[in-house]
Amino acid sequence: MCVMTTATVPLPTSAPAPVWARRTAHAIALCALPSGLWRIAMASGVYVGYSDQVLRDVFDIPGWGIAYVVGLSVLAELAALFPLLLVSDRWRPLRPGALAALAWTASGVLVLVALWQLVVAFTVESQTYMTSGTSQTVWGFVFAPLFAIPALMTAVTWSYAKRHRARGQA
Repeated sequence: MCVMTTATVPLPTSAPAPVWARRTAHAIALCALPSGLWRIAMASGVYVGYSDQVLRDVFDIPGWGIAYVVGLSVLAELAALFPLLLVSDRWRPLRPGALAALAWTASGVLVLVALWQLVVAFTVESQTYMTSGTSQTVWGFVFAPLFAIPALMTAVTWSYAKRHRARGQA
């Protein structure tokens, strides 16, 4: 006779993430990549449209600004990898309900950050440091994919919540 204890009871599984959700989660990580590479290029001394004086006075490059800019790039890319947890069937650091709440919160914060970045991008102050229109255009193309992240994150979060809500009702 086999008695199942809590240690041997299999955990209920949810439906696997749809293919579109998996692709969307990977796309989020790719959306953060161009801006991170641009920041690392700036920290490395590659000309990205800022004069040497602006780099020194405003961004503290060379100096602590290098650590800040590279750290910001690494942090942004790590944050962009978070949606992969929502489509992974292998590793779950939190209960599904807690992870769903965290994902909805992250989606809301991303929407607010994107709106704030639009305000910053179109203010006079943010445009006065660039030395040419070409560098502003490159900057725009490099940072534009970041504005897709809130919508993509919301879609992945919705898929995750729907899958785990269905599991809870079954």
